[in-house]
Amino acid sequence: MGVSYSNERIAFLVAGAVLLSLSLGGCATSNMSLMDARAEAATPEKKYMALEDLPPKPEKPAMTVDEQSKLKKELIAARDRQAAAVKSRNNNGGNGNQ
Repeated sequence: MGVSYSNERIAFLVAGAVLLSLSLGGCATSNMSLMDARAEAATPEKKYMALEDLPPKPEKPAMTVDEQSKLKKELIAARDRQAAAVKSRNNNGGNGNQ
């Protein structure tokens, strides 16, 4: 390890320190922050309604009263069929593998 190795090492360290200080110094002296850049950017059109704006009332309901009662009866029947199937499987000593 001679003097030339030591000088090269010091030169690299000094060059690294200078580059690091220049890169960090650029951030510190910048008079434009990220928030300023966002403020200057063009604002896109509104995609959503404001919170206090309510959507218009639909002209007709999604389901009529008859459709609702029919669907309710079908769901109750499906629930009863599933409950009966589980009960019969448990009474037969099944372990769930079918």
